[in-house]
Order: sequence, then structure tokens, then C-alpha cells
Amino acid sequence: MHVLLRRMKRTVAKSAISAAVIGIILLVMNHLVRRDPCFHRGKLVPAKAEMTPIDIKLPRPMFEGTPEDRRVPNLEKPLGRPRPPFLAPVGTKTVALGKPVTSADEFPIIGEIAMITDGDKEAADGSYVELGPFLQHVTIDLQDEYEVYAIVVWHYHKQARIYSDVVVQVADDRDFIMNVRTLFNNDIDNSAGLGVGNDMHYTETNEGKLIDAKGTRARYVRLQSNGNNIDDLNHYIEVEVYGKAVQ
Repeated sequence: MHVLLRRMKRTVAKSAISAAVIGIILLVMNHLVRRDPCFHRGKLVPAKAEMTPIDIKLPRPMFEGTPEDRRVPNLEKPLGRPRPPFLAPVGTKTVALGKPVTSADEFPIIGEIAMITDGDKEAADGSYVELGPFLQHVTIDLQDEYEVYAIVVWHYHKQARIYSDVVVQVADDRDFIMNVRTLFNNDIDNSAGLGVGNDMHYTETNEGKLIDAKGTRARYVRLQSNGNNIDDLNHYIEVEVYGKAVQ
């Protein structure tokens, strides 16, 4: 009986020591995790990626003639200086160059649809596509899923034009049914039927319009417009998409 009691005491003592050791290990691990920069407010979060300015090569400025009347509602004021650098994770690059493009207008008045992703951003004759009047859209197939950080569009910067109902969306399918997200919308009266937008109209320049996509994951990019302050036609010189392949 005494032997059995001694064995039980030793077993209990060993269990207590094991529990104490495990408790100490857990306390140390918890302390180390909380000191980790990836630990925030009780949750593990991904470490912030290293950021760097994306390299946007701009075309030559080409305003010609006297600017037309630009009294357009909700028009942003010119910045008056070069656009500040746009930061994105290291490894972000152009991912739309040479990718397939389709259009609501299958037969452009001027140019070919493929010119929208050919890398030519100049405003000279022969460098732009002219689509028909009123509401038109173009869709770029990135041919893979990317984390998209920025989209830059040049409609037509030979004149100081302002395009109406500019809506930029991304989706997982070419028909824009699955997981559609709107990144930019300056349609102030819902005339395009995609909802009222809160973004401002802007004047075309050689810098293009940069849209912050915030790393959203997508394969397809669609851009819509509805004429401009000069006429009812729609134009595209180039669309660049900056992103990283999804890991």
C-alpha cells in the first residue's frame, strides 16, 4: 500500500512539473508573438510589403489650339504640378501590355481596338482609337488573376478634353457578372446605369488618369465612357494596368 502511494505521488509530481513547463513555454511563445510586428490587436496580420514608386513613362504633352469651354460640373482643379509618385509593393509591373481587348463598338471609326494596350501613349494621329457616340466600353483580359494596384488611362490628350460617365470596374469573368467591383465612377446622374458616382470629372493631360486599385484581385478590367465635352465620341490612346501575379 505504501509503495502504491509513493508511486502515485511521483506520478502527480511529474504531471505538475510537466504542466508547469508547458505553461512557461506557452507564456514565452505568447510574449514573442505579441512582440512580432505581424501581431496587432490580438490578431496575426500579414507584414507590410516593401513599397516603391511605380515607373510610369509619360508621353509628350501635346495640347494644341485654344481649350474649349470646360464648364463641367464636379470638375477637379488642375494640380498645377507633376503628379506625386504612386507607391506599390516591390515587383509591381505593367500587366496589360499586349493583352487582348474587346469593345462594345466592334468597328471603331478610327484605329484598331488592339492599340489600347500596344504601349503607344502618344497623342499623335494614328496613336488613338475612336469609338462611336454615346455609351461605350472596352474590356481588357489580363489572362490571369493579378493583384491590381493602379490603372492609368489616356483617353485623348491632344486637347484639354473632359470625358463623361467614366467608370472603371474589375471582375472575375469577361461578362462582368462575377465579383464586379467599381474602382472609379464620375457618373453623377447614373446615366450609364451603373450607379451614381462620387468621383470627379477631370481634364485629360499627358499624365493620364491614375486610379488606385488598392491591390484588388481581378482578371478583367472594363472602362466605360459616354462622350466628352467636345463631341459625343469616345477615345482611347492607352490603358496601363499595374499589378502582381497572385501567389
